[in-house]
Amino acid sequence: MQPAHEQISTCPTCGGALEKTHGGGLCCPVCLLRAGIGVEDLIPEALEDSTTSRRFGVYEIECREDGSLYELGHGGMGVTYRAIDTTLQRKVALKIIRVGAATGSTEARERFLREARAAAALRHEHIATVFQFGISEETGQFFYAMELIEGETLEERVRRTGPLSVRTAIDIAQQVTSALAAAEKRTLVHRDLKPSNLMLVSPDDEEQGAPTVKIIDFGLAKVLNAPVDPMHLTHDGFVGTPAFASPEQFENSALDVRSDIYSLGITLWFALTGKTPFDGHGFEEIRRAQQSDVLPIEQLKAARVPSRLKSLFKSMLAFEPAARPGTQELTAELRRCTAEVRGERRVRAGLAAAAILVLAAAALSILWPLSTGHRSAAVTKKPPLNVMVPEKSIAVLPFENRSEEKQNAHFADGVQGEILTDLAKVADLKVISRTSVMQYRSDAQRNVRQIGQELGVAHVVEGSVQRSGNRVRVNVQLVDARTDRQLWAQTYDRDLADVFAIQSEIAKAIATELGAKLLPNEESEILRPPTNDVAAFDLYTQARNLYLTPSFNVGSKPNALEALDLLKQSVARDPSFIRAYCLLAFVHDALYFFHDHTPARLALAEAALQAASRLGPDAGETHLARAWNLYWGYLDYDGALAELEVARRTLPNDPQILFLTGLIQRRQGHWEESTRTLERAANLDPRNFGVLQNIEGNYGSLGRYAEQQRWLGRILALKPDDPETKAILAEVDFQWRADTQPLHQTIDSVRAANPAALPNIVIWWLYCALAERDVAAAKDALIAAGEDPINVGEDVFSNRTFVVGVIARMTKDDSKARSAFTDARVEQEKVVKAQPNFGPPWCVLGLIDAALGHKEEALREGRRAVELLPVEKDAVRGPAMIKYLAMIAAWVGDNDLACEQLAVAARPPRVVTYGQLKLLPFWDPLRGDPCFEKLVASLAPKKTKPESNTNRY
Repeated sequence: MQPAHEQISTCPTCGGALEKTHGGGLCCPVCLLRAGIGVEDLIPEALEDSTTSRRFGVYEIECREDGSLYELGHGGMGVTYRAIDTTLQRKVALKIIRVGAATGSTEARERFLREARAAAALRHEHIATVFQFGISEETGQFFYAMELIEGETLEERVRRTGPLSVRTAIDIAQQVTSALAAAEKRTLVHRDLKPSNLMLVSPDDEEQGAPTVKIIDFGLAKVLNAPVDPMHLTHDGFVGTPAFASPEQFENSALDVRSDIYSLGITLWFALTGKTPFDGHGFEEIRRAQQSDVLPIEQLKAARVPSRLKSLFKSMLAFEPAARPGTQELTAELRRCTAEVRGERRVRAGLAAAAILVLAAAALSILWPLSTGHRSAAVTKKPPLNVMVPEKSIAVLPFENRSEEKQNAHFADGVQGEILTDLAKVADLKVISRTSVMQYRSDAQRNVRQIGQELGVAHVVEGSVQRSGNRVRVNVQLVDARTDRQLWAQTYDRDLADVFAIQSEIAKAIATELGAKLLPNEESEILRPPTNDVAAFDLYTQARNLYLTPSFNVGSKPNALEALDLLKQSVARDPSFIRAYCLLAFVHDALYFFHDHTPARLALAEAALQAASRLGPDAGETHLARAWNLYWGYLDYDGALAELEVARRTLPNDPQILFLTGLIQRRQGHWEESTRTLERAANLDPRNFGVLQNIEGNYGSLGRYAEQQRWLGRILALKPDDPETKAILAEVDFQWRADTQPLHQTIDSVRAANPAALPNIVIWWLYCALAERDVAAAKDALIAAGEDPINVGEDVFSNRTFVVGVIARMTKDDSKARSAFTDARVEQEKVVKAQPNFGPPWCVLGLIDAALGHKEEALREGRRAVELLPVEKDAVRGPAMIKYLAMIAAWVGDNDLACEQLAVAARPPRVVTYGQLKLLPFWDPLRGDPCFEKLVASLAPKKTKPESNTNRY
């Protein structure tokens, strides 16, 4: 028989073994099951033959409401179902050996019996108990019944919420080590220790402590001293999951507890990073990676793993078993790692306490998407929502306005929004963000099951509001999104003044119906009305709704100014309205960051924050607003993170907290960590363009095109005709391959079918025209831009006259170029004087002076931009300042400086691309320079396809 490693290939996504399809190809049944694909068409034995009877001894498999068998899991040896012990009337997990694995195979049946006996003899608090094993008299199938664990696997937890904190991951490792020590005493080895075999029992709020761990499937354990023929039991094919297996498992060597410790090391790595250290498509690739003993430590750095734990990984994942720690040594080392983490937390807590003395305020949930030069070439299927839908999950859909006065539509939105806000304060619930639910308007036909699947929730709330004079009537119902069954309904008919009390009562009733644990502080928050002035609340709702469209850009100046007017009216009616002041501060901060980078605008934001802080210094909304203020107004990332930590305590379901955390991590240069955090935000706000665009932007900047394609596909699924997203997709061939044709075709399509949208894609139109040296098209793009400043890349805005000069310079019209740049300088000086401490305006001034031949001034201005926004201070805009310094140097003839700076800007995450350097006229002065040409060649696309999707988050 062939060695195991020559027989099986592995799945790059989950690490499991691939199986042959009827057509002779390979597939991963586990991943197909997660995606909801009909696996029965590929491996019918596993799902059909093993369910010929619901009765196995005293155990009867339960059925779901739709009549299907209640399957809990599916593995290589069989299927696990939820069942009931008809004698003792207790729930159990019933594992049934696959008929295909047992029929005609005495060896497989013998292994199953051996596994079951070994597992049944093992009793430990962190190992699922086996109650009985036997053979069905009706079918002859083997089965065993084990303790039913109500929870989720570690793999599901990480895929649902993202990598765990270091503290929680260590706690889980300690519990597993304790179980392995008990198994070691019975000379048992699990052989398949991995995230999907660790059940977590407890809420996933880490403030409530780490989850309790239960190891399942110790049925794959091998009794080391069992008197069996090694020819039958050591060469029976690979047992385990290759991505988590020890080196000795690949060789079918003798195993002891150190094999499981190796697997625990990879499992712990996955818990902290969402990835496995040794990726590969087959046994040989994984084995070679293991033998190299080279670990991708950068993954641990991105996850901020402490140094002691990094050292422990090196010993746990040593190639030689003798170099790994035993259970006692591992227990002691994990204890020391815990002490190190606690010490770091105490230091951080002290810093946070000092920062909290100056905090206050709140904000909303969409940020201007990351401007990036890397975009996707094509769309693949959108990433599926997390497979596991928590039972206590809910979406509050927009309420129907049944008032005769249609202007009361905002009032209906306000009632719905306040119920959502109240429920979101309950940490025991998963509540979908307002931004995502507002797209399911009440005037459209709703498919509740589909909505539940799209949002990843088990329940939805629907309702209607009728306002007439001083009376209000609210109808509300709670529906199980999986079955369309109404669980609870109520009608409230009261005075208008009682509307806030009605909202609180509804939120409490729904939380109770879902069995959510309502803490005293959460209940008091729900009972506290946002304001006592219904008109003030209606004005606030109108302002807030301006930010709830899926594609709204928070940097949209007209919307921001309209929101300011509404909010000023709101606080004028109720000067004690905390949330209105928080939103007012947020809008001022957004205007400051995107448009009006002046001290006066920042002072207006500060005034609103001070009002909110005075009225509600401990409110989560106040701390969230202060976090946005510190992020946008002062680039104080540590201070903003401290504010977010405080805000999270009372706003556990607010995706803004995760969203802003991800943005901060990116500004700090932690791109991997940022991406994972943003994906967690998308779990709570799955239809928010701002969140999704930042995720795809991260992947684009990192050059991970396959991942970016999937996220762009998800965006287009929400709004298939969005011209900006289409332009981004087309742009990838320009940036990646220096091919302008897809972008050109997309622009032509928009011009023909939707000319009103042209101002929204001006930056792509202008880039395409400049790259193709098409003067007429460049002028058309300039006309479409109107009088607004033009984004020339990386949120660096110039006036129109500057672009006129660039076009003239491209055509060698020196006289016209000089005239345009001279006029542009007058305008740009005004911008710099108004924003003297902001880097981007200095970049444009430097380019203008370079074009006018003012070499010293130009270089000084370029360096000033870099000083104001260094990479260490802003890892997003900082590299862009370096790029523009390189451009300035090129324009003044300092090729060495230009190439030196370009080499820095070309490092991932890149702000310069092959397409930009190859085609855009900005870089014409460097063409022919050997250093420049070498750099351009290094960025050229390789002949192979873009890197595949092997990273999991």
